[in-house]
Amino acid sequence: MPIYEYQCNRCNEVFEIFHKIDEDCSVSCPKCLGPAKKLISATNFILKGSGFYVNDYPSKDRKEGRKAEKEASEKGSSSKSQEKRAEKKAEK
Repeated sequence: MPIYEYQCNRCNEVFEIFHKIDEDCSVSCPKCLGPAKKLISATNFILKGSGFYVNDYPSKDRKEGRKAEKEASEKGSSSKSQEKRAEKKAEK
């Protein structure tokens, strides 16, 4: 059962009520017993893991771009490692 947030029309008190979705209820303020209206409030629903975001399903162009970046970084890292080896040999 969800928790609904209400605001009193008379005293502007904000309060929460726990009731069923299909339950027909007229809500009154617990402080002044005035009529209340339902508020739209943020939920605590969180999407975690893969499959929920745009970056989990990249387009064809983006896949190709990532592949090119990966290849470029691998080439760059292999040339750096060769330079380090050459420096070590020179030191000996």
